[in-house]
Amino acid sequence: MARPVVAIVGRPNVGKSTLFNKLIGKRIAIVDDTPGVTRDRIFGECEWRNRKVSLIDTGGIEPYSNDIILSQMRRQAQLAIEAADVIILVTDVKSGLVATDQEVATMLQKSGRPVVLCVNKCDKIGEPDPEFYEFYNLGLGDPIQVSSVHGTGTGDLLDAVYDLLPEEVNEDEDNEIINVAVIGRPNVGKSSLINRITGEERCIVSNIAGTTRDSIDTLVKNDFGEFNFTDTAGLRRKTKVDDEIEKYSVIRAKMAIERSDVCVIMIDATEGFADQDSKIAGLAHESGKACIIAVNKWDAVAKDGKTMQKMRESLENDFSFMSYAPIVFISAKTGQRLDSLFEHINAAANANAMRIKTGMLNDILAEATARVQPPTDKGRRLKIYYMTQASVKPPTFVCFVNSSDLFHFSYQRYLENRIRDTFGLEGTPVRFIVRERGDKE
Repeated sequence: MARPVVAIVGRPNVGKSTLFNKLIGKRIAIVDDTPGVTRDRIFGECEWRNRKVSLIDTGGIEPYSNDIILSQMRRQAQLAIEAADVIILVTDVKSGLVATDQEVATMLQKSGRPVVLCVNKCDKIGEPDPEFYEFYNLGLGDPIQVSSVHGTGTGDLLDAVYDLLPEEVNEDEDNEIINVAVIGRPNVGKSSLINRITGEERCIVSNIAGTTRDSIDTLVKNDFGEFNFTDTAGLRRKTKVDDEIEKYSVIRAKMAIERSDVCVIMIDATEGFADQDSKIAGLAHESGKACIIAVNKWDAVAKDGKTMQKMRESLENDFSFMSYAPIVFISAKTGQRLDSLFEHINAAANANAMRIKTGMLNDILAEATARVQPPTDKGRRLKIYYMTQASVKPPTFVCFVNSSDLFHFSYQRYLENRIRDTFGLEGTPVRFIVRERGDKE
């Protein structure tokens, strides 16, 4: 059975994301004084009294707004409420009880879920502000005073949540989960892909660039295995990032790349390649991550018998620095070739974590040097004494040679291709470290 789910809800700017970050012990959700910073549901893990729960942060609920983003934020919060075993309603002692608090409380009472009332921003020590007692009027039982900034009262809050959780059952041990970061420019369909894979509205989708702000984790279990997909904010050129919140979003997206096993680099088939796509792919490549290039919106492209081949050749030229990355033509809208995407994700993750025995490596080395002689310079020939694998993610090989100057890039590429062909290292970069040992003769 899955872990119990606890949703944090409330109107905008009451400190939900600050509380979420405090309870999970990490700064995942973006925190800013601007209302409406959090839009999608953000997931994290919280442990209290030796029991783990899945915690969901939600966007502020504006019950009657017709704004397209605000209405979708309300829908996201509603989905979190429906999935929750226990709900934490966050209010703000500094602004006191307002009509929106009452409307959100009524909405929660109708859901039938147990609710813990949190009165946030009680930052002073001692007796609570007189406004604290107003929150009894919500009819949700005893409010708990909390300072999410300082962490005071969070223990009492978690105790109250713990007492309302369903009975614990033995959980199966988690299988190996592959972390997948979905990255790309704004509006290429990253959130749509996550929604299609999960079969639900996990992420807000809009043609307004910059809709996704936080990096949103989504656990997926299917016939191909278990995956943690991270939807990231679209990465624009630095000159176009002037908003403080978007700067946080870019940092979060880069952090998502760092903690991923595989990066799915999404391209918009209707717009084709742009220089920014190369820069985004470069972030994943430099981090040593397994990579897949997913050409989205393929259903919207007018085709003849050679359209795919032409675009593939064009993209191979554009991404020549990462020729190892497979190219998959997909449609997040229709689900076209998503099975193929999962197959490539598994293959790339396995290749990125592959460890090759030293004996096997040196057999390949002996065969490769016999087939193509190492380069020479002024009568001196490169000697490669032996090769060993130093690390994985990405596979990194140490070559002991007589002269690093003689070990030209072209010959390194030749050896890399021999290793790739032999062991099927699709989708992962390969690193070489060259060590000189001096001539033995």
